[in-house]
Amino acid sequence: MQQATIEVRGRTLRCLQAGGGPTVLYLHGFGGLAESLQQLSEGHRVLAPEHPGFGESAIPDWMMGVSDLAFFYLDLIEALDLDAIHLVGHAVGGWIAAELAIRSTARLRSLALLAPAGAVVPEVSIADVFLTSAADLVRQQVHDAHAPAAAAWIEAELAKPIEHVLQNRAALARIGWCPRLHNPQLPYWLHRIDVPTLIAWGREDRVVPFACHRPYLDNIAGAELMALPDAGHALHVERAEAVAQRLGAFHAGALR
Repeated sequence: MQQATIEVRGRTLRCLQAGGGPTVLYLHGFGGLAESLQQLSEGHRVLAPEHPGFGESAIPDWMMGVSDLAFFYLDLIEALDLDAIHLVGHAVGGWIAAELAIRSTARLRSLALLAPAGAVVPEVSIADVFLTSAADLVRQQVHDAHAPAAAAWIEAELAKPIEHVLQNRAALARIGWCPRLHNPQLPYWLHRIDVPTLIAWGREDRVVPFACHRPYLDNIAGAELMALPDAGHALHVERAEAVAQRLGAFHAGALR
């Protein structure tokens, strides 16, 4: 993938780009911008921006919650004149994507949420990522740390510059500190999402447990669930081929 920069409302963001065809806008998870997107670019143009306040960018004064990032990405979509977008988000990126979609689906063709934060159920708890070391959080995201793909991903995540890791944690705290990584009001508004929606989750997710899929599945009309056995929170890493194939078929169906 190629790295570029984009400017939106005075903010300069790093962005990974690859491929050609219908646009996939990918919103990354807890660990920040990642390179593990190549398979998504087969037959699609993938844009993967780094969230404001993450990585190399300072936390903007206006960023007080996920709703602010939802509005920011609506501005980004308009500024880049994107249309018929396949919006894909993982973890906190999935939460942002859902918050964006309840506000407007006018420029969306489809929505795919990969183990999104944002909604909880009484019987399980989202892992407290702020009480977990950055290294342990990386390891908790996979089901089998010895599998080659997972091991390579862990190594790459642990090699990220410490200043980026700390910046990501500070930005995540700004938007997800209280209540922890969810919006109690979100389930009430998920009914507003009126585009084809895929929810994908690893059954062994120890960060955002599998049971947290229910508010999304129950409240988004026609939503489909892809439950992946032997996969943790980083399902797009551990089951990259299966996720890419399902997304490809899902996006093709949404074009009809």
